[in-house]
Amino acid sequence: MLAALAGAAGASACVGRTPSGRRVAGSIVGGAHALGHRLRDLGSLPLPSRREEIPVAILGAGLAGLSAAWTFERAGLRDFTVLELEDAPGGTARFGTGPVSPYPWAAHYVPVPPSSNRALVALLEEVGAITGRDPAGAPVYAEDVLVREPEERVFFRGEWYEGLLPRAGIEPEDAEALHRFEARMRAFAGERDAAGRRAFDLPRRRSSPDPRWTGLDALSFGDWLEREGLRGERLRWFAEYGTRDDFGATLAQTSAWAGIHYYAARLATPDSESADVLTWPEGNGRLVSHLASRAGVRLRTRALVLDVTPREGSVDVTWLDAALGETVLTRAEHVVCALPRFLAARVIAPWQERPPAFLGETVYTPWMVANLTLSDRPRSHGYPLCWDNVLYGSPSLGYVVATHQSGGDHGATVFTYYWPLVDDDPRRAREELLATNWETWMARILGDLRRAHPGLESLIERVDVYLWGHAMARPRPGFLWGEALRESARPLGRIHFAHTDLSGMALCEEAQDWGVRAAEAVLRARGATFTSLVS
Repeated sequence: MLAALAGAAGASACVGRTPSGRRVAGSIVGGAHALGHRLRDLGSLPLPSRREEIPVAILGAGLAGLSAAWTFERAGLRDFTVLELEDAPGGTARFGTGPVSPYPWAAHYVPVPPSSNRALVALLEEVGAITGRDPAGAPVYAEDVLVREPEERVFFRGEWYEGLLPRAGIEPEDAEALHRFEARMRAFAGERDAAGRRAFDLPRRRSSPDPRWTGLDALSFGDWLEREGLRGERLRWFAEYGTRDDFGATLAQTSAWAGIHYYAARLATPDSESADVLTWPEGNGRLVSHLASRAGVRLRTRALVLDVTPREGSVDVTWLDAALGETVLTRAEHVVCALPRFLAARVIAPWQERPPAFLGETVYTPWMVANLTLSDRPRSHGYPLCWDNVLYGSPSLGYVVATHQSGGDHGATVFTYYWPLVDDDPRRAREELLATNWETWMARILGDLRRAHPGLESLIERVDVYLWGHAMARPRPGFLWGEALRESARPLGRIHFAHTDLSGMALCEEAQDWGVRAAEAVLRARGATFTSLVS
């Protein structure tokens, strides 16, 4: 069993042909499904071959777990261990590298946060995204990380147009619906409760609990649009592009509260524009690299957590060191569990014996993400190549250009292409995702992009694919403000939880906030003196 587990990870190299007969190399890169799936069939727990004792164990090295480690490091608590299943840290913010450019494997941008988000501002300052302060004390962001122009375009009826909303030849009824929708989102951005809290804010916990707005969670976004008489075809496409982009969900699968949050939370005032966007060639992998460097050798990859048992005054974590093929028992005084709910349900001992009802409430969307290495920029008709490139009416979300921030508009590049599987039955979609081979994925990608880029096949050097079986939790109607999500976040003895699953929205701001808050809860329990980053 241990030998099988130790050898379960790795990329699958492939060579195939495009429909025109051109040979293309590539691979299915991840994630570590084979290693993780062994957990389901483990049976009895292996006896540990070595033991260790530490003050804190962090389970999971996504942005939440790494943010917890960063918080401990900043506070002077340096005796901790981070255990990560994959061969590299980052979760959905991990990245890859190639001969042309680094590139993201999922999360690829961070909206400029308000100054009140002290933790995220501090992190961005550390990674060099902030170059100074203006006379009012607000951060000034580096030009090379603010998305450069041209920023975004949409392929519609055979031509590329500026922006994400095609307005060419729009019918008056559609234009009126779009105008009313935008006005409603701006109005929501200005709503405050009696305590001065915004109706829709980031991180989500800062949003008002007033039933005037939380009651929208009971509706789907699609039903809310219908109720408001917002029925235009292009409006509904635009609104669903937003829900598929941020949540991997359709209008019917997304709560109205979450759908409105997508558009309203990043407007500082009703009269302002949406927050500027920060990005890097490797996307949010830039943040991962920095956080992982702060954790250093205390970060252990290919570490499969098998069991987490709370004790009186400690927590026992049994895990497999897949690199060495041995099991380890780590006794920690405190644990930050930054695992998604579906994994936490399988490893936390009390939940294995009596699974709480709330564990079954989180629904996940699977995603396919591909990186296409091209020898040159493809031809396109209309508005020029942008950072974000979207195809109207496509099942995909289009692609971002990894080399965009370099300033060059010619030569080799990498397109990062996103396809959420938004089926109503996520389990079936997940099975399809993992059963589909590389050649089929390549054919689907080319079939989608060929209509916007004639001759694309002749430029492709590689197509690498990442399969995310449980990419992000869906903020389905009734979930975000329900009791199940509140219960899911409560500590279990000395185990504190940190993950975007606990917000129901897989956003960078949520991941960091949960990691920082969990770490600060541990620091308080240990009697540590520190300056809080939580507002």
